[in-house]
Amino acid sequence: MADAGSPAGYRPPTPDAADLIAWPEDFGTRFAIFVDTEEEFDWNAPLSREGHGTSAIAALPDAHRRFADRGIPITYLVDYPVATDPRAVDVLRGIVADGRSAIGTQLHAWVNPPFFEEVTPANSFAGNLPEEVEAAKLDVLTEAITEAFGAAPRAFRAGRYGIGPATLRLLAARGYRLDSSMRARYDYSGEGGPDFAGIGNAAFRAGPVVELPLTTVFTGALRGSGAGLYWALGKVPKARGVFARAGLLSRIALTPEDMPVADAIEAIAVAAGEGVRVLNFSFHSPSVAPGMTPYVRDAADLAAFHRWWDAVIGELERRGIAPVSSDEIIAAAVLPASAPIR
Repeated sequence: MADAGSPAGYRPPTPDAADLIAWPEDFGTRFAIFVDTEEEFDWNAPLSREGHGTSAIAALPDAHRRFADRGIPITYLVDYPVATDPRAVDVLRGIVADGRSAIGTQLHAWVNPPFFEEVTPANSFAGNLPEEVEAAKLDVLTEAITEAFGAAPRAFRAGRYGIGPATLRLLAARGYRLDSSMRARYDYSGEGGPDFAGIGNAAFRAGPVVELPLTTVFTGALRGSGAGLYWALGKVPKARGVFARAGLLSRIALTPEDMPVADAIEAIAVAAGEGVRVLNFSFHSPSVAPGMTPYVRDAADLAAFHRWWDAVIGELERRGIAPVSSDEIIAAAVLPASAPIR
């Protein structure tokens, strides 16, 4: 997905200093992993309500075991095709029986009933839909997950990071307490999606919901120039790639998908040095099976995916950055019972 720098999409307000989470002293610096637990589809084709499967879910237990054996909980953000597939639900029930991992929610609007809207790029961002349509889709999905797993989900992510002005208020009214839809320092407005260029890595309160942005940092010799230089480079063809290859400026998100491990390790150092208290990692569930995403095309890519995690977890352990579950994040944030959402 490309960054266009256009103000056309929804732009969440930059949080006030008073809204930033003041983590307890003994919380330290922690890391969390959220998995977009979703159907498989052709990433090169237009979005469709048909032609997808959930077979990659069968590969999750082996991948999960690699984390669980090191005491790392994962929050699986489940979308509608997964939540309504009995075989996928059985697999995920077994996984979260570890006691710390959890089931959350991910809304893919184009495969989530009710279907009032056309399937278009703009409508794939659920926050672009009329509020009553976004709410209806969220209700159907929340009910499906609650019925499938026996508990109401408390963590949420919008598919394609597609939140809108009503999303956080809708989540709060339905008992959600953690959102991870904002991808710090990314801008999807060129595709009709939201603009997170003004959102940093710090967790903050949005009423009774804690917003935990996906961690993204700038690295390189010119990283002090950060977002301003990065957006300026975006106006010059290929300039960002030239600067990245020269070691001058790169934007690094904490994901094994298309982010080299050396860059991720440098990003961990930068994030920790900048005082980020919760490093938020993410990947798509189909990436644990070869051939389901462009990031893991074959067995060699899958082996590299696991090596990436081995190296990154080793670096986190070396730095004393411990894992944290979504429930532990909610508890440590000490959210107010209610507050207005701007």
